[in-house]
Amino acid sequence: MPSVSSIASQHRRTGQCNVKAYNRELANLIHHGKAKPSFIISHELGLDQAPDAYNSFDNREDGWTKVVLKPGMARRELAPRLLRFVTAA
Repeated sequence: MPSVSSIASQHRRTGQCNVKAYNRELANLIHHGKAKPSFIISHELGLDQAPDAYNSFDNREDGWTKVVLKPGMARRELAPRLLRFVTAA
């Protein structure tokens, strides 16, 4: 078990990561086809559906990982793989 003095001398730091450095590296991986971040997007919805989408996401309902809101997008324009999430409710 660690002594009290060793615990007291430890520091905990918080802060933001170096986003610029990671952005460059990730952009390069995406550009070369080694990373495909779009797999986390579960829903593409119009702005009119934002309140319901927020509630579903906030309640951690199954299948809601990342929502992309598209201004001017009508419900009928949804990609077929995403439509099942919207119509299932």
